[in-house]
Amino acid sequence: MTNPDTNGARKGQKLVIIGGVAGGASCAARARRLDETAEILLLQSGPDVSFASCGMPYFIGGEITDRNQMSVQTPGSLRSRFNIDVRVNTRVVSINTEAKTVTAINETQASPEKEDFTYDQLVLAVGSEPLKPPIPGINRPGLFVLRNLQDMDNIVAWLQTLPLGGEEKPHAVVAGAGFVGLEMVEQLMRRGLDVTVVEMLPQVLGPLDVEMAAIVEEDMRKKGVNLVTGDAIQEFLPAEDDERSTVVKLKSGKLLPSAVLTILGMGVRPGTKIISEAGIECGPRGHIIVDDYMRTNVPDVWAAGDAIEVRNPVAGNDEKWAVPLAGPANRQGRMIADNIYGMNRKFKGTYAASVVRVFNLVAACVGMNEKMLIQKNLPFACVHVHPGSHAGYFPGAKSVNFKLIFHPTTGKVWGAQAVGEDGVEKRIDVVSTAMQGQLTVGDLAELELCYAPPVGSAKDPVNIAGMAAQNVIDGFVEQVDWKELKAVASLPDVVVLDVRNGSEVEKDGKLIEGAINIPLNDLRSRMNEIPDGKRVVVSCASGQRAYYATRILKQSARFSKVENLSGAWKTYSLVQNRV
Repeated sequence: MTNPDTNGARKGQKLVIIGGVAGGASCAARARRLDETAEILLLQSGPDVSFASCGMPYFIGGEITDRNQMSVQTPGSLRSRFNIDVRVNTRVVSINTEAKTVTAINETQASPEKEDFTYDQLVLAVGSEPLKPPIPGINRPGLFVLRNLQDMDNIVAWLQTLPLGGEEKPHAVVAGAGFVGLEMVEQLMRRGLDVTVVEMLPQVLGPLDVEMAAIVEEDMRKKGVNLVTGDAIQEFLPAEDDERSTVVKLKSGKLLPSAVLTILGMGVRPGTKIISEAGIECGPRGHIIVDDYMRTNVPDVWAAGDAIEVRNPVAGNDEKWAVPLAGPANRQGRMIADNIYGMNRKFKGTYAASVVRVFNLVAACVGMNEKMLIQKNLPFACVHVHPGSHAGYFPGAKSVNFKLIFHPTTGKVWGAQAVGEDGVEKRIDVVSTAMQGQLTVGDLAELELCYAPPVGSAKDPVNIAGMAAQNVIDGFVEQVDWKELKAVASLPDVVVLDVRNGSEVEKDGKLIEGAINIPLNDLRSRMNEIPDGKRVVVSCASGQRAYYATRILKQSARFSKVENLSGAWKTYSLVQNRV
């Protein structure tokens, strides 16, 4: 690796960086730390060069109260601390890679003139822009996207005109149930609005599989959210009684109640039009193609952040994906500066570790989900476990609903998802680290993790998930997925055995019609109630007792096959109507 302090040949270059926020600002600051003689110019289309974009919903909702905290770095602070020439409100209109020039205009001028900037190294950190599909009425007043601090301020100003705090709550619509959409749902309700969420997919939070997203959906409905999934917006209509309000018409024909505010969270796309026009290679969806060192196909042109495709190290085989997350963007920007100065650092790809808080719940995931694996025809198996966030005898333990997805023979970890009130992101961070270290599910079972009764368990949820997965691989337990239960239970040679206590069945309901209920502690003495020669599918409340029962029955020669219902009642009860 080249030491930039001794590599004088690379010093004193002119770096032009298009875009600030995560990738661009990180690159600029790192470049200055490596080279005091470099000329660093950062061009930012808006007035804010580095801001807390992930915190914007929380400022709108009032959890963050200091507007100044939303600006991570200002043009003035970057100039004074890092000697970086920052030009805000400066929009790049063209790039000439042969002449090594960038042409931009200052949008604050009444009649902006084009200005050319030369470069030795060009860094593209252009980010993404919100999708605004051509839906009739989408430009009506009261409809907002949330991309920058100006959008945030506009939403706050609009909210200040509304009659909040009265007995009758105004109604808002959030179009799109992704991470930011659900953060906005929580924050708008915090401000005193009733909220309807419209999502064209059959579930919220697309990175989660449906049974995990269902946990979030159930909690949202309990909190009073009107949740509409599997439907899309057809038109935004003016309300009859208030021109500032909007009636959302869905493709199903349903009309939503009049909304005083609508948030458009329909996804993002890379802002790469001028980049592709400059001959810089982009993928079919417009993302910039980079190699493992963040270089584009054009010499001395680099790219980072939301606008690029990166290696998918989970799938392997040089698969690429676009993962618009702040963490990878920051690291990519820093790495570009290192590589400009000859360090040859290789970006290993993005594992897509993500987290969101929705009211009291936290949902997190890493790696690939079932939908992705099916699309790529990759073999997988899953286990669902529901252990506590810390020792059960210590007050306050919460359920960690955990799904581990893995290769059914090698134990390679494809991904993990978790939902709960406490300790969720910690467990996904552990799995993310394990995946980056190429650990298998067997390794997860043996991980040594912190334990004290208030914060963990002697067997951590990650350990338990790894043990459950290893049992599947070793053949100690066979599984029926929740999606298969109804079909399997209808077969003539199948018996469904529920080993919950009778009081649990009475309180929570039957697992499925025709299931036999024998509590686990009675199973050995009552095993004769299960007909000989049958295929037995076993369930309990969360999976542990069903596993014990499965092991008891498998060691009997009376049954043709014994299987465990993955996720048990706790998973199946949430999604049984989706099969």
